Amino acid sequence: MTRRLAEVARQVGVSEATVSRVLNGRSGVSASTRAAVLTALDVMGYERPTQLRGERARLVGLVLPELQNPIFPALAEIMGNALAQQGFTPVLCTRTAGGVSEAEYVELLLQQQVSGVVFAGGLYAQSDAVHSHYHHLVERRLPTVLINAAVDHLGLPQVSCDDAVAVEQVVGHLSSLGHEKIGLVLGPTDHVPSKRKLEAFQAYASKLGLPVLDELVEHGMFSIEGGHAAAARLYPRGATAVLCASDLLALGAVRAARRQGLSVPDDVSVVGYDDSALMNCTDPPLTTTRQPIEAMGRAVVELLVKRINGGEVAAEELLFAPELVVRGSTARRIA
Repeated sequence: MTRRLAEVARQVGVSEATVSRVLNGRSGVSASTRAAVLTALDVMGYERPTQLRGERARLVGLVLPELQNPIFPALAEIMGNALAQQGFTPVLCTRTAGGVSEAEYVELLLQQQVSGVVFAGGLYAQSDAVHSHYHHLVERRLPTVLINAAVDHLGLPQVSCDDAVAVEQVVGHLSSLGHEKIGLVLGPTDHVPSKRKLEAFQAYASKLGLPVLDELVEHGMFSIEGGHAAAARLYPRGATAVLCASDLLALGAVRAARRQGLSVPDDVSVVGYDDSALMNCTDPPLTTTRQPIEAMGRAVVELLVKRINGGEVAAEELLFAPELVVRGSTARRIA
């Protein structure tokens, strides 16, 4: 106990006596100091005294699928800074193959009495996945916000980039360059944002009089390898341009083109999605759809903090407009 008092006191910069007063629920401690002591207790992994467990810690879980895709650490940085400005401490939770699952992270965060949770790239976006841990959060009335397109039945607020607008921008751009056989490299078949992109493509391509062929649509995992495998199947079918559901998929599509002796953009044009870090430094620089992650991340924190503070937040989706960033991976089709 003495060791715990000393460690928490050093972390917060107060005396051990002050920490003791907080842990024993005594008066004579300011609200800000009391909150700092409780937050330090949570961050350091110490269990709260029984009489304090009913109070929420000023911690917010940020549950991400991985950090190899640059878009996720960028989102975490934006949301982490915004949370800190509101007096909350972000707790980063990332899934890895064979590691802690999303549902297990939820249980760990609930044990830490977090004030809220944000999910990005989670199982909520896959219709065939297990969603019971989300329902558990709803039952516990824990403030929760999802980023980018969820299945319909969860009843949680969402902040998303508008997939339909993104696809229309890309298809319009490629069509203006003379491309007619446009291939799609999407995520898994049950992935909601990928479904939205496919539906938008089918509607807009038909409107422009472009062919909509099942053979020009491929699904795969969100990785360079997944993009390579999918695009490698599309090029022999005559695709002169490829619209990808992420920048990593697009980098895989560029690699697949080169392995087949094709030049990007002279032979095939490739478009990504996200405009994650360093996409202007690739060879060639990647044309991509930019998600407005700064505005989206701040909107997520605003919704979450409002809910934490007792305000009402509708279980609806806020859609943010994307921006097409044209670089060197797209060019006019050479007949």
